[in-house]
Amino acid sequence: MQNHFELFGLSPAFVLDKQALEKAYREIQSQVHPDRFAHAGDAERRASLQWTTRVNEAYRTLQDPVQRAKHILELHGVDVAFETNTAMPTEFLMQQMELRESLEDATAKKDYRGAADLVRKLQFLDKLDDEIDAAYETIE
Repeated sequence: MQNHFELFGLSPAFVLDKQALEKAYREIQSQVHPDRFAHAGDAERRASLQWTTRVNEAYRTLQDPVQRAKHILELHGVDVAFETNTAMPTEFLMQQMELRESLEDATAKKDYRGAADLVRKLQFLDKLDDEIDAAYETIE
């Protein structure tokens, strides 16, 4: 069984060529799409549907930075345990709750100045996200 990167002929890396991914996705889809097997036998139609599902899942995973990072970790034998390990530092959880409450309050009251403060905070988090991406590049 190929991993998601191999399926699309890409090297496993957090930073990837999105155009190459898109091109490979379209090429594979054109070969395995169920419409091409509409007049084929049951087994061929079923196989086509399975391949289409596999290709779509792999594509969605590689498109999403968090899922792509999770997949890379799994390839290296590390399970991030999203479903079972929800333990997070209390300070981080409190910060998330406060941000969500502030956003809800600003939205409900149409407090645009308050919303602007939240957007500035989100910009900092977005910049941190970019720095995390760059760190992944350095590690790879």
